Amino acid sequence: MMLVSKEVIKESGILFGTSGARGLVEQFTANACAAFTHAFLTSIQSQFAFQQVAIAIDNRPSSPAMGQACAKAIEQLGLEVAYYGVVPTPALAYMSMQDNIPCIMVTGSHIPFDRNGLKFYRPDGEISKADEQAILNATTEFEAITDLPVLTVSDKAANQYIKRYTSLFDSQMLTGKRIGIYEHSSAGRDLYAPMFEALGAEVIALERSDKFVPIDTEAVSDADKQKAKNWSKEYNLDFIFSTDGDGDRPLVADENGDWLRGDILGLLCADAMNIEALAVPVSCNTAIEGCERFNHVTRTKIGSPYVIAEFDSLLKQYNSVAGFEANGGFLLGSHTLVNGKAIKALPTRDAVLPALMLLSAAVIKERPIYNLVNALPQRFTYSDRIQNFATEKSIAILKEAIENPAKFLSKIGLGNIDITTVDITDGLRITLFNGDVIHLRPSGNAPEFRCYIESNNIESAQNKLCLVFNFLMKNE
Repeated sequence: MMLVSKEVIKESGILFGTSGARGLVEQFTANACAAFTHAFLTSIQSQFAFQQVAIAIDNRPSSPAMGQACAKAIEQLGLEVAYYGVVPTPALAYMSMQDNIPCIMVTGSHIPFDRNGLKFYRPDGEISKADEQAILNATTEFEAITDLPVLTVSDKAANQYIKRYTSLFDSQMLTGKRIGIYEHSSAGRDLYAPMFEALGAEVIALERSDKFVPIDTEAVSDADKQKAKNWSKEYNLDFIFSTDGDGDRPLVADENGDWLRGDILGLLCADAMNIEALAVPVSCNTAIEGCERFNHVTRTKIGSPYVIAEFDSLLKQYNSVAGFEANGGFLLGSHTLVNGKAIKALPTRDAVLPALMLLSAAVIKERPIYNLVNALPQRFTYSDRIQNFATEKSIAILKEAIENPAKFLSKIGLGNIDITTVDITDGLRITLFNGDVIHLRPSGNAPEFRCYIESNNIESAQNKLCLVFNFLMKNE
C-alpha cells in the first residue's frame, strides 16, 4: 500500500516544537516515522548530494523501533544507513557534518518517557523553521512499513565526539579532580567517564537508571538539588556533570553541589573561549550583558533554530560567534581556537564543551567554580514548569496577560509595582521598575506552562514564581 507523507504526518498529530518533532509514543507509528524521514530527505535532495544517512537514538524504550522505522524509510529511498546506536545528539550531528551527510536523532530530549521525537539535521547542520514547513508540506509517496530492519551499531560517532574534546586539553588538566557523573538514562552516559578520565580526572559514577529519567535542566527538581549536595559531600567532589536525555543540555554542579543555571554556564564558557558575539534566547539571564565581556549580544526567540539563524549575520561582523540557551546547551557558530588548538563549529546544542571550558577556566585561574560564578553580576533566575497544563488554557492566559500586563500583575498580587518594559519576542517578558523580570511562556514541546523569574536575590525570584504559579493553578 502506498502512502503520502503529508497525509500521514497530519493524521499522526505530531507537531514541531522548539527543536524537533514531538508527540506521544503511540503517535510515532512506523509509518509516521517513515513519513517524516521521506519528507525530510526528499525536501533537501535538491540542495545536497548524499548516499548515506546517519541515525542515532536515546535510551527511551520506544526509540529503537522508531530508529528502525526511519532506517527502513532510508533504505526505501535507495540510501545507506549509518547507525550509531545510543549516543548524544551533538555526537551524531558532529559526525554527520564531518561526513557531509544528513542525520536523524530519535529523541524526546527531556520530556516524559510516554512521549518521543525526531530531530533532523542537514549535511550543514540543524534544520531551520523553513525546513520544518517543507517537511510538513511534502507530498512524498512511500510504501507502508511492514517490517523493520536489523541495525548494526558503529562506534564511529562516539569515538569522534570524545576525540573532539580530549584533543583540546592537556591530558593532565584534571589531575587531582574528583568528578561525579550523574548518569541516569542519559544517551551519553557511557562516553563521559572515558572523556573526563582521559584528562586526568578521577570519576565517580552516580545513579545509573534502567528506566528513562526525564531530566529537565531548566527546571531541576528539589530531589536532584539535594542529591547533588549529598553527593558532593559524600564523595568530596570538585564537580558534578550530567545532561538531559539526549545529551545536548548540560547540568553541572560546583564544589558545593550547587547546580549552575544553564545560561550562567554558557556565559562562563563563552568568556573562557573569548567569544566576541553571542546570540541567546530572550529568556536568558541579563548578567550576559551586565558582565560587559562580549562585543555584541543578540536576543532571539526560544529554540536553537532561532539562535542558529542569527549566526550568519553575526559572522559578517565578528570572527568568533556562539550561542547558548537557558537550558545550558552551547552552540558554537564559528571555527575557533582553544589552547591554540582548532575546534570546528558545531551549531547545535552541546553539553560537553561548556562543562570542560568551565573546568579549564577554574584550573587556569586557580579559582573554585563558585568563585567564578560569584564574580558575575548577581542576577538570579528561578524557573519552573507546570506539567499537564492544557495548551489551550496556556494560550488563553498568555493572551489576556499580553493585552493588559498591569492587570495580570495585579491578579497575581503585584499590582503596586510599575512596569518598565514589555517584551513579546517569545511569550510575555515583563521587566519591573525594580529590575525584576517575569517571563511567561507555554512550552512548545508538551502541555506545560513555563515561568522564568529574574531578580537581584534568589528569595525574591522564588516568591514571585510562587505568586505566578498560585494564580495559574487556580485557573487550571
